[in-house]
Amino acid sequence: MPALPVITGKLALRALRLLGRSGNALPGLIVERTFPAYLSKTLSALPHGVVLVTGTNGKTTTTKMIATILGRRFRVLTNDTGSNFVRGAIGALVDSSSWAGKLDADIAVFELDEAHAVKFVERHRPDHVLLLNVSRDQLDRFGEIDFTASLLERVGQAATASVTLNADDERLAAMAGRMNADVHWFALSEEMQQHFPTDEELYGDVETQPVPVGMDAVLESYEATSGETTIDFEGDVRTVRLRTSGAHNAQNATAAAVVSRVAGLTVDEVTEGLAEVEPAFGRGQAYRIDGRDVRMHLVKNPAGFRQSLQAGLGEQPDRATIIINDADADGRDMSWLWDVPFVPLLDAGIPVTTGGVRAADMAVRLKYEGLEVEYDRAELAPVVDEAIARTPEGGRLAVFASYTAMWGLFRHLETRSGGTA
Repeated sequence: MPALPVITGKLALRALRLLGRSGNALPGLIVERTFPAYLSKTLSALPHGVVLVTGTNGKTTTTKMIATILGRRFRVLTNDTGSNFVRGAIGALVDSSSWAGKLDADIAVFELDEAHAVKFVERHRPDHVLLLNVSRDQLDRFGEIDFTASLLERVGQAATASVTLNADDERLAAMAGRMNADVHWFALSEEMQQHFPTDEELYGDVETQPVPVGMDAVLESYEATSGETTIDFEGDVRTVRLRTSGAHNAQNATAAAVVSRVAGLTVDEVTEGLAEVEPAFGRGQAYRIDGRDVRMHLVKNPAGFRQSLQAGLGEQPDRATIIINDADADGRDMSWLWDVPFVPLLDAGIPVTTGGVRAADMAVRLKYEGLEVEYDRAELAPVVDEAIARTPEGGRLAVFASYTAMWGLFRHLETRSGGTA
């Protein structure tokens, strides 16, 4: 590939760094608009191709898991800056290339937003696609759930070698017969199905089903305190201690395991790789600040918020704070907060505060659940700082934050803690 696109992107990256800004989306956008053929030509040269990860929840963590596992055998390129649009993938390519345009990688692992995954596959057909789940997300961006499912189906149909599907998601499972590549599966044991209600089951009982035959990997169990996760690889049962918290991340690990096996790695390599994965920022990442443990959880839709509550409250925090913004990246329509069951927070009996642009709205939502909020303020860092100060020394604070609130707190938490715990 000629070096001009890379030189252009790298100069844009350097300019951003001089301005004190991180990320690579803007340089990626510049290259995308100026050199539209760059993405496909560069990816076509990778000897082991491209893995594309998409779905409503779990993309960032699962992508990090796959990249870590594959890194035991391959040189892996991934978009680990949080930009999951096409421009983010291009930015990662530019950042990882030499000034001469040489890319030092064997395989690429990209997470893509559901809508931008469609745009990606229109430019380059990935070798492997992982479809994690589909649930109600930002209605102002994606519309109803069946429309989101149709986007994911188009992405899956573009795969040239394999598609990995969630057997417990009925909308994804129904797509299997319409895929053009080999279909692989991850699934939950009947015991674990209780932790993953569908959108229709959020306020009711979970209807468990027998595990289908022919699964590549089944999540048998997860122990919240230790992180011990047991996965059945077609009769080869392994237990691995995950550093990422929550049953949802145990499911993500099972999905990552299947994709990594399809890419050629052994069960030993997969389980060893999973044990090394640190939490991605905002996905259960922990900080030690003033003698308190502060753990950050991303929330962005009803199913994801429920899973984050389950993970965060499972660690028995002394306090919780919920910080909600409504910028474009969060979704302007925050009506989905009324679809989140906050009873677990009420049952925990811990003090709760709210922050962010929608602090007052969040406080009202909790009041209707029977929770009285100590205070609500529109700021980000001051709300967290006060919550930390009110947490008993040696105690734990759970922070649940929307996307832009999470990133708005990034530098502040890094500075106060000197890094993660």
